[in-house]
Amino acid sequence: MLSHTPLQLLGGLSATEFLRDYWQQKPLLIRGAFSDFESPLDPDELAGLACEDGIEARLVEEHGEEGPWQVSHGPFDDATFVRLPERDWTLLVQAVDHYVPDVAALLEHFVFLPRWRLDDIMISYAPPGGSVGPHVDHYDVFLLQSSGRRRWQLGGPVADDAPIVTGLDLRILQHFEVEAGQDWILEPGDMLYLPPGYAHHGVSQTDDCMTVSVGFRAPSADEAITSFADYIGETLPASRRYADAGMAVPDDPGELDDAALARMRALILDSLDDPTQLAQWFGRVMTQPKYVDQLVPNETPTEVDELVAELHAGGQLERTLGSRFAYRRQDDARATLFVDGDGLDCVLPLARLLASDEPLDRGALAHPGGAALLADLLDRGSLSWPLPDDEEEQEA
Repeated sequence: MLSHTPLQLLGGLSATEFLRDYWQQKPLLIRGAFSDFESPLDPDELAGLACEDGIEARLVEEHGEEGPWQVSHGPFDDATFVRLPERDWTLLVQAVDHYVPDVAALLEHFVFLPRWRLDDIMISYAPPGGSVGPHVDHYDVFLLQSSGRRRWQLGGPVADDAPIVTGLDLRILQHFEVEAGQDWILEPGDMLYLPPGYAHHGVSQTDDCMTVSVGFRAPSADEAITSFADYIGETLPASRRYADAGMAVPDDPGELDDAALARMRALILDSLDDPTQLAQWFGRVMTQPKYVDQLVPNETPTEVDELVAELHAGGQLERTLGSRFAYRRQDDARATLFVDGDGLDCVLPLARLLASDEPLDRGALAHPGGAALLADLLDRGSLSWPLPDDEEEQEA
C-alpha cells in the first residue's frame, strides 16, 4: 500500500523510479525524508535496552584499552557507560523494532519493498567523533538520522577481497578514500540509502547523535545452497542414489570419466530443480525470526470458542513484534502462509490479511478456518492479545 510511502520519503521519486534507478545500484541522499521527525527513543532508553539480557548490543570504541578499535558485547551495566570518555565511541542495539512499537511502526513507511525482505531496525548512539570506522555491508540499508547530526562519507563499491581490519566482527576497511561529492552532514529526518558493497563512514558531530538503520535480509549463495540442500535432503528417499545402468566398459577403471560426472550432475540438479519445494523452503527461510527464543508459545492451548467470543466482543489480536508473515499463492483459492519459519495451508484471503498490516479483529473469522488458524498462531506466539494499559506502562 503505497499510501504509506509519500514521494517525500524517496526525495520526490516514485517507488517505481527508486527501484528502477537506485535499489541495489547506487546511493541516494534524501533531505527531509521524514519532516519534523522525532526520535522514537532517547540515548538513555537505548542504553537501557543494551543492559537487558537477550538483546543484541555492541559497544565500539575507537581508542580502546586493547587497541585502536575495540568491540565489546552486551548486556552492559551502568558501570560500562560511566567509564566511557566524552567522545569517540558508539553504542549499537540490534532489532529495536522487536521491543519498541514506535520503532516497529517505522517499517510501514517501507512497504514499497517486500515485507519479507526486511531484516530489522538497528539504532546507534554516538557522542562527538563516535563511529564504527569506514566499513562495508553486504545488504541494503536506509540510514535515517534520528537526532543530532552525523557526517557521512562514501567511498564507492568495494571488492570482496578488499583488506579489512582483522580480529573484529566489523568489516572496517584498511583503506578508505572519499569519492568526490559524496560527503554530507545529515540532520534529523534526513536519510541515506546505500546498496550492498558500498564503503561508507559515519561520524557523529554532536552529543545527541542517534541513527536508525533499516536493514534488509539477503541470504548469501553459500547459505542458500546449504539450507536448500538440507531442506530437500529431508524429503528424498534413501533409495534415490547414483545409478549407472547401461554404462559402457571403462577404458580405465581408475578414472572418473565425463559420463560418470554427467550422471552425478543430473542426480543433483534433478533433485534440486523443484519449484514447489523451492517456494516452500524460501518462504520458511525468509520468515525465520531473527531471534527464535523471542517467540513465547502459550503454555495452555487457546480455546477457539473463547477466542471467537473475545473478537466478537471487540477484541483485536496483534502480530508479535519480531514475527514475520508472508504468503505464497497456491491457486485462486488457497495459499501457504509462512509464519516465523513455518508453512501453513489456508485460504488465500486469510493469508493476505495475516501477511498485511490490517487489524486482526472479528473480520478474520469470516474466512474458512480463520478461528482455528488464529488460535494456532496465538499458541505459537506469533500473535498476541494487547497488554492492558497499566502493564504496557510497567514494561515501558
